Amino acid sequence: MSPKALLDLSGRRVLVTGGSRGIGAASCRLFARAGAAVGIVYRESDAAAQALLAELREISPDAPHWRLRVDVARPDQVEDLFAFVGREWGRLDCLVNNAGVWERNPLATFDLGLYRRAMDVNVLAPFACTAAALPLLQAADDGNVVNLSSTAGQRGEAFYSPYAASKGAVISATKAWAVELAPRVRVNAVAPGWVLTDMIAQALEGPGREAIDAAIPLGRVATAEDVAGPVVFLASPLARDVTGEILNVNGGAVLAG
Repeated sequence: MSPKALLDLSGRRVLVTGGSRGIGAASCRLFARAGAAVGIVYRESDAAAQALLAELREISPDAPHWRLRVDVARPDQVEDLFAFVGREWGRLDCLVNNAGVWERNPLATFDLGLYRRAMDVNVLAPFACTAAALPLLQAADDGNVVNLSSTAGQRGEAFYSPYAASKGAVISATKAWAVELAPRVRVNAVAPGWVLTDMIAQALEGPGREAIDAAIPLGRVATAEDVAGPVVFLASPLARDVTGEILNVNGGAVLAG
């Protein structure tokens, strides 16, 4: 059964940051399969974004998909991005704040540059994007924001404390914005655990992988597609009475709900 048989997002406009790979790309594909028009926002891989855009146009050729290269950690580029969205679409039904970085930064060898990068990409960017998108979201019938957090933001993560702190900030912001922006805009977050993406592929290589799988009650590391489903659900009318929620997608490894 196709996603469109379960929910129809035809006519909806969705923007996904960090959209050219991993969870972002999987979410773009699933939104397109449900009929939504998708804006792919990316920073690095032009080739990957172009290939994904071609996929989306094949999945739903009548939807006005596009791609745009933007550094969402730069507020000036974020302003230009949403000015473009306003001209191109006139409104925005869903903003998926997915762009993120995950870098090792032990406290004993604390690197201020890595800390600032984590905060700029994982915290400042969702703040800037959501603020800039707000008029466009309020112009929609069911404007909503889906933030990507992490189990690290719920329980911490040794040697990656800037990442954990940044994702904890995303959780707090989600709850604050859900109240502040109601009733016109819903705000929720998805908090994945281990997910097999390019960002963490190296950490999942070698003998440690068996221990990681064994620690997950469902017995396996999630795929990007496993996370994309909850993202699209929260963006859809099926979740119209859901706001301020942190949806855990971790195979039962962290029962923080």
